[in-house]
Amino acid sequence: QVQLVESGGGLAQPGGSLRLSCAASGFTFSSYAMSWARQAPGKGLEWVSGIYNDGSDTFYTNSVKGRFTISRDNAKNTLYLQMNSLKPEDTALYYCGKSSWASPSSSLSEYDSWGQGTQVTVSS
Repeated sequence: QVQLVESGGGLAQPGGSLRLSCAASGFTFSSYAMSWARQAPGKGLEWVSGIYNDGSDTFYTNSVKGRFTISRDNAKNTLYLQMNSLKPEDTALYYCGKSSWASPSSSLSEYDSWGQGTQVTVSS
């Protein structure tokens, strides 16, 4: 069965950095697009970034463009999110998701599996 396990969250100061990882198993990782989404306290799930199955292209929501970088290592079945210049509004539970397709979408309905999430807190 599909398993997605996020790690790397924690407490960071404004302007700081964190790197999230998502270890995938139970499916052919290199065949599917992957994305990161987040849920801030009291808010709904928000798509953050997506990457093609082969890593050939990436996409970001406007609020993280230029600060976050999504990448993947298909040999290691692992998805990453490098987060720089963190802001308090980035505080959320971050999830990685497996798309049903090779190309990513900002529509959460296109994802058939999600991990349990890793908490990111940005505060001084």
